[in-house]
Amino acid sequence: MLGAIIGDIAGSRYEFTRAPKDADFELFAPKPLCDFTDDTICTVAIADAALNGREYRDALLDWCRRYPDPMGGYGNMFHHWLNERNPLPQSSFGNGAAMRVSSVGWLFDDYSEVQRQAKLCTEVSHCHAEGIRGAQCVATVIYWLRTCRLTKNEIENAVRRTFGYTIPPMRDIVKIGSEGHFDATCQETVPYALRCFLDSESFEETIRNAILADGDTDTKAAIAGSIAEAYYQIPDDMAAQALGYLTDDLLRVVEQFYNQIHDNINT
Repeated sequence: MLGAIIGDIAGSRYEFTRAPKDADFELFAPKPLCDFTDDTICTVAIADAALNGREYRDALLDWCRRYPDPMGGYGNMFHHWLNERNPLPQSSFGNGAAMRVSSVGWLFDDYSEVQRQAKLCTEVSHCHAEGIRGAQCVATVIYWLRTCRLTKNEIENAVRRTFGYTIPPMRDIVKIGSEGHFDATCQETVPYALRCFLDSESFEETIRNAILADGDTDTKAAIAGSIAEAYYQIPDDMAAQALGYLTDDLLRVVEQFYNQIHDNINT
């Protein structure tokens, strides 16, 4: 979960500007250059629902309506969904389906249940098969990494077999970004984010890869960071800096999440 939040905040200032050209760029900047976006809000909402037995739809509406104007705003279709009197699922395959699901991969300890919960938390707003596939893939990879400790080669092969994604090489992703393409769909962003993780040697490098690839930098880095958290140790300074951007109500859910994870590990 924190991996997604770090990726979101670090990527936020490059979502609508050109990505840095060198890998040693500063990850964080003072507000308003960097801040949490809808990615963090939705990630917290899904965690809140899973932790506290809330309906996913109700939690998303609650949290997103608390923060109606986050940095970068909400995607057009999701914005309309939030503002409907009785929001119904939309046939959306936007990458918002995959950026918010990380807590599902941690809080459920059965493969089938991870798949089911990923579908449930997605279809309330993104009921297109591609949106559901993207969310299930991200949650499942997190589950695989934290329970099976698969190698990266095994992860790539398992993703291809189970979800049908072909993960492009990093050079192709960077080339797409250099041409100004905004990767806003699950079927693009999920494989791209996976490659940013697979070609890294650390959590921090994963985040930097995702931002250097340009495009939808905050969401790509949020997805890549959520996956990387299940494989690498998050540096303490990165965690502390990211948490410093969050409001008290967001922090309470983050704290509850990690308390639950700690309890699960020790039982």
